[in-house]
Amino acid sequence: MNRNDSQQDQNLHQGRSAETLTTRQGHPVHDNQNSRTIGNRGPMTLENYQFIEKLSHFDRERIPERVVHARGAGAHGIFEATGKVGDEPVSRYTRAKLFQEAGKQTPVFVRFSTVGHGTHSPETLRDPRGFAVKFYTEDGNWDLVGNNLKVFFIRDAIKFPDLIHSQKPSPTTNVQSQERIFDFFAGTPEAMHMITLLYSPWGIPATYRHMQGGGVNTYKWYNEAGEGVLVKYHWEPKQGIRNLTQEDADKVQSTNFNHATKDLHDAIERGDYPQWDLYVQIMDDGAHPELDFDPLDDTKIWPREQFAWQHVGTMTLNRNPENVFAETEQVAFGTGVLVDGLDFSDDKMLQGRTFSYSDTQRYRVGPNYLQLPINRPKCQVATNQRDGQMAFHVDTFPGQDARVNYEPSILSGPKEAPREHNPHTPYVEGKLVREAIDRPNNFGQAGMQYRNFADWERAELISNLSGALAGCDERIQKKMLEYFYACDEDYGKRVEEGVKKVQSQAKSQLQEYGREASSLY
Repeated sequence: MNRNDSQQDQNLHQGRSAETLTTRQGHPVHDNQNSRTIGNRGPMTLENYQFIEKLSHFDRERIPERVVHARGAGAHGIFEATGKVGDEPVSRYTRAKLFQEAGKQTPVFVRFSTVGHGTHSPETLRDPRGFAVKFYTEDGNWDLVGNNLKVFFIRDAIKFPDLIHSQKPSPTTNVQSQERIFDFFAGTPEAMHMITLLYSPWGIPATYRHMQGGGVNTYKWYNEAGEGVLVKYHWEPKQGIRNLTQEDADKVQSTNFNHATKDLHDAIERGDYPQWDLYVQIMDDGAHPELDFDPLDDTKIWPREQFAWQHVGTMTLNRNPENVFAETEQVAFGTGVLVDGLDFSDDKMLQGRTFSYSDTQRYRVGPNYLQLPINRPKCQVATNQRDGQMAFHVDTFPGQDARVNYEPSILSGPKEAPREHNPHTPYVEGKLVREAIDRPNNFGQAGMQYRNFADWERAELISNLSGALAGCDERIQKKMLEYFYACDEDYGKRVEEGVKKVQSQAKSQLQEYGREASSLY
């Protein structure tokens, strides 16, 4: 049907503005900011049709390149556990086998990436960096998927397609636009913490070897008794942390737009194996009303002075891929890939990502992506899943009757595993709602981060933000300045002055260009 709807169809639009946001089914969307959850902290519910329609379509927007994290570099290695959480036995908190024994080694594959740009984009661009680790444990795979900045722009996964659309090139010009980026941020005050980090020097890591990582989401650990705690993960590079100013990044990009991939590969080739220590923060499971933020909020960091970083192991990357496509490009991560002793919290972003990540892999790589060597667990696999595109293996066990691809069966087939430990059974109660969380505190940690920066880091942040905002619509500038002032008075004042300075310089340059042009005639 063309744009000129019939009169009959026009009648169906009565009582609704042409600008009304709807689903693809034509249902008006009354709340596009919050997923449907039990209570405003979560968890989410499976019958969340608006969310599933939106995210499943978003997962299929690109083929074969990843929609996000398209540009990446990978390496193999090992993770060695300490057997402890700080000075305590790790078994007090989790029964996950990979953590239990000091010196226990688990094979890993790591993929570092930029987020918003394409496969062949420069690695010097201002962008969060993905930090995804696949642990091949004896109980199956565990994927720990995070980024270098430890927080995120949004706290509800229903906003993820909107966020990424704003960061991608314009659909009309195919050019990334700071105005589109900040147009989205102007309606998303919870992004201020991430913006403050992203536009500082921390927004451009010098190399993958010299950047931190964080799980971003709040997860849970549970022990032999099924008792659970909230947990946050942190990777700390033993090589130290290095970032680039915009001037530094421009110089690197002028000669090498593959610098981070090359640096990682070359370091491993010469035997200079990069290492990261893994730390966790632990908090009792609950709402923690004594805090000025919700511990499930992905836009927040848990203060280190209140929740100590506790060492649980060290990762060493010691082998490069033999084939980048077969390994780095086809490796598939998912936040829902957990092993016994690890669990989900009610974090709405985590639950949304858990649907979206694996759904994306089934679309991008295919329904049998877990049969590929880079993704296949290193333990025995026996399922009743069969067929589909590119099926080259059947998940049977030795001696299994191949006729049986269902359960239960008296004849043959895999049987349910016996339960050896108490399950983790958190209690959930609440009204089914679409609501924002009670303690958004959108500006507190962003302001604290600004004040904690060194003078040169603040100067770089102001310069980057001023240049990005100077060409934006005045309405966007006004709203963003309101946010900066809410974070910190000095923060807002300096950005406002910086925007005026950039605009004044641009105006002077334009006038000078006009004089030079007129002198030619």
